[in-house]
Amino acid sequence: VQLQASGGGLVQAGASLRLSCAASGGTLNNYVMGWFRQTPGKEREFVAARRWAGGSIKYADSVKGRFTISKDSTKSMVHLQMNNLKPEDTAIYYCAAGTPIFSAWSEERMYYYWGQGTLVTVSS
Repeated sequence: VQLQASGGGLVQAGASLRLSCAASGGTLNNYVMGWFRQTPGKEREFVAARRWAGGSIKYADSVKGRFTISKDSTKSMVHLQMNNLKPEDTAIYYCAAGTPIFSAWSEERMYYYWGQGTLVTVSS
């Protein structure tokens, strides 16, 4: 499975962005699709994830109520709608695919495939 993330950019605090992750090279039915982010000098942190086949979704507490993960089955894409962005949301955002159990959805080591990352910068 190949993943390609896009949609990052420079926005002001309070604005919205929608990130997209295009998947190719295999079926996603058995996968959990996740979004992670990383800032320089810090470990990659979990943002959100959803099971491709089914409705289970999980969010990091820091983005709950502001970010929404969704899928477009017709295009094999996963989106991350980010509203009310804050400067602390500034990071490189990565999409990922894996088969973790629900309790491990936030663990990056459980994901096999990664996109290249897209930079989100939120100015104050």
